[in-house]
Amino acid sequence: MSGLLGKKIGMTSVYDENGISIPCTVIEAGPCYVTQIRTKERDGYEAVQLGFDEKPERLLTKPLQGHFAKANTKALRLLREFRNFNPSELKIGAEVKVDVFAKGDKVSVTAKSKGRGFQGVVKRHHFSGVGMATHGQSDRVRAPGSIGASSYPSRVFRGMRMAGRMGFENVTVKNLVVVKVIPESNLLLVKGSIPGAKNTYVEIRK
Repeated sequence: MSGLLGKKIGMTSVYDENGISIPCTVIEAGPCYVTQIRTKERDGYEAVQLGFDEKPERLLTKPLQGHFAKANTKALRLLREFRNFNPSELKIGAEVKVDVFAKGDKVSVTAKSKGRGFQGVVKRHHFSGVGMATHGQSDRVRAPGSIGASSYPSRVFRGMRMAGRMGFENVTVKNLVVVKVIPESNLLLVKGSIPGAKNTYVEIRK
């Protein structure tokens, strides 16, 4: 398998063989279940669909109930597809555990970043503000300033940096090193930080 689904647990630190403290993120990686295998003949591409984190079956829609019944798996909250895999080693309903990773592997982790709500341009885009807060400009310190010209183009360009909703976007952190794998607890420790708050679902790819 080229990857796994998991959940961010939190952060800790571990010591290496030289006694150096390494900041790590703890991820509950798996167990995941193979719920579907895409084939080139039927779907036009090859991929394996993994499911993670059990949920009550009463919360499923009828199509999803049939989907999991066909795969003979439990009801799962998160479904994602992975491209690089060995078709001969995986079957529908098979369980994939954290031991697909090993110490020293480099992985990319994708997750939803923390949502910050509606924010102004200073926090959202790192605007500096007007500078001097004197000469009567008491309400313009954190204002965005001019956003366009009048005669031409007589409109605001698409993509103008303005106030708006910030955060809660897919963010990928690449080349994180696997520091430790704990198979009996389904835990994966990677060096550094990953996006999202605690209990955020993550995709881990080699």
